[in-house]
Amino acid sequence: MGVSVGFKKYGDKSVIDLSEWGRPIARVIARFLKEKPVPVIQVTNFHLILTIYCAWLILQGQTILACFLLIIKGVIDAVDGELARMRERPSHVGRYWDTVADTIGLIAVMVAFGTLFDWEAWLTCALILAILFQYSLFNHYSILMRTMGTGDATSRIDERKRPLAYPWENQTNVNIFHSVYLLFFSWQDRIISGLAGNGSEDLKFELTVSSSLGFGMQSLVIFALAVSENLIFLPELILGANMAMMALVFIRSRL
Repeated sequence: MGVSVGFKKYGDKSVIDLSEWGRPIARVIARFLKEKPVPVIQVTNFHLILTIYCAWLILQGQTILACFLLIIKGVIDAVDGELARMRERPSHVGRYWDTVADTIGLIAVMVAFGTLFDWEAWLTCALILAILFQYSLFNHYSILMRTMGTGDATSRIDERKRPLAYPWENQTNVNIFHSVYLLFFSWQDRIISGLAGNGSEDLKFELTVSSSLGFGMQSLVIFALAVSENLIFLPELILGANMAMMALVFIRSRL
């Protein structure tokens, strides 16, 4: 399951991104919102609220509904980027806030699962860190692929240099969100960049495999575990199967 992404996120590059299955739906929603007075950042705020609601549902034991809504969250998560591109208004603030919002939501959901299944605190923390690295790996190759073509250039591999605000942004806000990003997230990006190596010539293998670790695909897998009443195996999925795929990408990128 995936979508061949042409012009838009990856510009003129045609790649198979397994986590992009919901992007066509996101584009339809973005087209509907394009002329509406809905700020892009409000879309990000909405999917954060939805994720926190999913965490509450998990605590209530309504795991199937929660995991289904997490799939919906994944689609909405793609709307803000599509909407910004359609309006030709990329945003550094939006890019950084999207990462912060995703992380807040991830922590809330994993803590909820940890409470429901009575995980040790160290295991919950290990799972959160592992997922952050998995998302960072996918993001690493996604950005590289975009820079190889004519895709969205708002995200960068190395975010340590403070970006200049776009004309429609406030530089002070960019500075604040950039500082928050550097404090909490840049370390994982540097670790992934160091482990990833130079990559293959066209990066298609690395992007396709790492895209299976993106939220879009992972939300489908987690929903399948919920429906089959196998959510208890989440640690094995995240620390076992997913980490094995990460290792495969690292090995291939250094060959």
